[in-house]
Amino acid sequence: MVLTIFFGYYRNLCKDLFKKWLYLDDSRFTIETVSGGITNLLLKVSVREDDENDSFVTVRLFGPNTEFVIDRERELMAIGHLSTAGFGAKLLGAFGNGMVQSFINARTLSPEDMGNPKLAADIAKQLRRFHMVEIPGSKEPQLWNDMYKFLERVSGLKFDDSEKQRKYDNISFKEVNDAVSQLKDLTNLLNAPVVFAHNDLLSGNLMLNDDEDKLYFIDFEYGSYSYRGYDIANHFNEYAGFDCDYSLYPDKEAQYHFFRHYLNPDEPKEVPEEDLKNLYVETDLYKLASHLYWALWALIQANVSSIDFDYLSYFFLRYEEYKKQKDSSFSLAQSFLSKSGTS
Repeated sequence: MVLTIFFGYYRNLCKDLFKKWLYLDDSRFTIETVSGGITNLLLKVSVREDDENDSFVTVRLFGPNTEFVIDRERELMAIGHLSTAGFGAKLLGAFGNGMVQSFINARTLSPEDMGNPKLAADIAKQLRRFHMVEIPGSKEPQLWNDMYKFLERVSGLKFDDSEKQRKYDNISFKEVNDAVSQLKDLTNLLNAPVVFAHNDLLSGNLMLNDDEDKLYFIDFEYGSYSYRGYDIANHFNEYAGFDCDYSLYPDKEAQYHFFRHYLNPDEPKEVPEEDLKNLYVETDLYKLASHLYWALWALIQANVSSIDFDYLSYFFLRYEEYKKQKDSSFSLAQSFLSKSGTS
């Protein structure tokens, strides 16, 4: 009964948005759940039109309380410009808690797919194009602003579950705040290019039509102006997959392969060694920022999300990985800056 009402609401929504469907019988509409993630529920709507051909759209429903971690106004502004540039599904309409987009006939990549050399090269080339899109408004990078907002929000949380409260109370927010500030200061010395970044380029946001060999970037809800190295590093962190096995982070050879196709898609073999080293150091340091960002994000979700997931443990997992990687990444960056006379 509840599902019937639920699907009926979105069927009528599609009728309202697309006047050519307004008088079609309800039996011509089929709605199925494509995926249900942490911040979205994705529905596929199939419509048998008068000419007996089928049309498809997707309805994205925003998860509850996602406004705490996602700027929906920023997303809606960017999505039109990204669509015009050839990225993602076309925005067909928006409503209070979601949007309607064109249907992409493709499969979602797996974490293992991202390490495939050909796909890695294709992702790198497309990411370069993505980073060249101009989005109106402020070009100020939002990474650190967002993290400090997260820090403010997660200080002094209260949990009904006593075990969650105990785990939360063991967190030293002075230590976390110091970690963010120290990393911000060091990354600033690298002067990484500021680009419009995807900021969430995990396998689930990459789709491939195998027949057409066409790659799609989707879901731009975390998109903002940020640092080139952060966006690439965040993508590399996602090689860890759903089991968060960070030993799967791409090695130097795999990173250089990606960098070559990112820096010079037409002649990847012509990229100077110095440019590869610069981007390697930049990405290596920003991978720490990725761990801190998603650690703080997890704390917010632990307090507001209704999803059955252990967000508190995810905070500790990402924060521990930051601490595990910190010394080597800081050492590499400081050595690089010393040799370049920047430190």
